Amino acid sequence: MTHATDQDRVLIFDTTLRDGEQSPGATMTHSEKLEIAEMLDEMGVDIIEAGFPIASEGDFKAVSEIAKRSKNSRICGLARANFADIDRCWEAVKHAEQNRIHTFIGTSPLHRAIPNLTQDEMAEKIHETVSHARNLCENVQWSPMDATRTEWDYLCRVIEIAIKAGATTINIPDTVGYTAPAESADLIRRLIETVPGADDVIFATHCHNDLGMATANSLAAVAGGARQIECTINGLGERAGNTALEEVVMAMKTRHDIMPWHTGIDTTKIMAISRRVATVSGFNVQFNKAIVGKNAFAHESGIHQDGMLKNRENFEIMRPEDIGLSGTSLPLGKHSGRAALRDKLEHLGYEVGDNQLKDIFVRFKELADRKKEVFDDDVIALMRSGENAEQDHLQLVSMKVICGTGGPAEATVEMEIDGKDVSATAHGDGPVDASFKAIRELHPNKAHLQLYQVHAVTEGTDAQATVSVRLEEDGMIATGESANTDTVVASAKAYINALNRLIVRREKAGPGADTREISYKDLT
Repeated sequence: MTHATDQDRVLIFDTTLRDGEQSPGATMTHSEKLEIAEMLDEMGVDIIEAGFPIASEGDFKAVSEIAKRSKNSRICGLARANFADIDRCWEAVKHAEQNRIHTFIGTSPLHRAIPNLTQDEMAEKIHETVSHARNLCENVQWSPMDATRTEWDYLCRVIEIAIKAGATTINIPDTVGYTAPAESADLIRRLIETVPGADDVIFATHCHNDLGMATANSLAAVAGGARQIECTINGLGERAGNTALEEVVMAMKTRHDIMPWHTGIDTTKIMAISRRVATVSGFNVQFNKAIVGKNAFAHESGIHQDGMLKNRENFEIMRPEDIGLSGTSLPLGKHSGRAALRDKLEHLGYEVGDNQLKDIFVRFKELADRKKEVFDDDVIALMRSGENAEQDHLQLVSMKVICGTGGPAEATVEMEIDGKDVSATAHGDGPVDASFKAIRELHPNKAHLQLYQVHAVTEGTDAQATVSVRLEEDGMIATGESANTDTVVASAKAYINALNRLIVRREKAGPGADTREISYKDLT
């Protein structure tokens, strides 16, 4: 047995397809179950609890098909303590090269009251059903449900009965997530020391996360002598979920100095299966979830980003590549500093001097105050909107727009024209039209609007809108572009940008020049 021959080997028993699917709303289709099972099999999961065969015809078919397809993992089915459940379970798992029947019964006073059995009656039922399972399958797991709230003497008694009846794995479930780590370790240790025959079986732990301690309780149980951890991908499961596979595996890998245990899991496949389970179950992973959350390897704080750029071990205790990520993420936000912005610009292909970085950083901070996260395309838009700003004859100082269903829109625009502040108010058919009219009042021109185009740079309601405006005046064409989380502001800035380019074109053209020979490149 693993417990006796390999003290440092911990078996990973994944119950995503059984306990995980019991999360309300997490039901998976037949093909999705097969896909997840294949991924679990490939990543090195020792035992896959593929379902509860008697629960439905669909569950039976899924377990049967997974059993036939499995290449590496032992395939297990769940069964209550009755012959019908156990027989149906065996029919489903018998196709696997390695199979297991997992049968259980609630042993705490609360759970004994459900079937209204005395301690003696339940003990007899356990002996009969475990014996029946062992007559069908050489590998039998037995669980006293709600073990952590079962009387100590009775728990020892029924475990001994299950071992004598042929159980090869004894699983100790913390069914309601009630236990603390010290209790979890002590319980397993005492059971191994007390129950006759305990040295001949594997003790397992199944912890729920109702108090947020499932992973800690599972690792503590291993410290107490358990050599199988029951878990799910992303911690999926009833109520607050279960021990998360990725957490226990990476905890052992990262802190091998104090957790000298190992598994057969290929950790580089963790992120891929985490994302797939999130998709098929409909349970998105919270951003700050340990190991697999979006923010687990992301650093926004300027101090953290600067430290990461110098040496990522400053703020990361594991490598993102170890779970299948390409690398660390330094998302830009309002807490980011100049070092992170310069690094991002360099990755995007922009080489900037200190003075230019200072100017971009000011505009970046203004944007970051309005957006939760600044994406790569946001940074590119910032760079484009800031090109040649120092040469602009016309600059937007401020604007105010009133619009709605009650009448025409009104825009008040304040601009700086060649160093002089001026303002005007105009009405129009919508806020953009009113804004453009106010700008034309401040800077009269004969430019014809050839193109007005808006698209969102990034996702979300706080996305930057990039506005492109193309103007034509006396054969000269100029395009302006600007990005802002306010579409009307972006429109006004793009319009002013295009007017500035027309001014530059006129200056470059000079008297009698053919403006068609002046390229866009000449203006930048």
